[in-house]
Amino acid sequence: MSVRATILAQVTAVAAQQKKKLAPLSDGLRLVDSGLDSLCLAVLVASLDDRLNLDPFAGNDNIAFPVTLGDFIKLYENAAA
Repeated sequence: MSVRATILAQVTAVAAQQKKKLAPLSDGLRLVDSGLDSLCLAVLVASLDDRLNLDPFAGNDNIAFPVTLGDFIKLYENAAA
């Protein structure tokens, strides 16, 4: 499964687990408008760390948190490359 597919699947799974209604997923979707709250995003990052065995936020104090879902996906794709 690709990084993108894994992230999209986990976004959907976390939303269901936390009983959140997701906005339609697209690269331009702002994370604050996605339906996920800060707890959901923390759970998402932890689950992606487990599934992809990478955390693009670890050890990099200069990284800005992504604004859109597309930015979030690119962050993980770049870390996996």
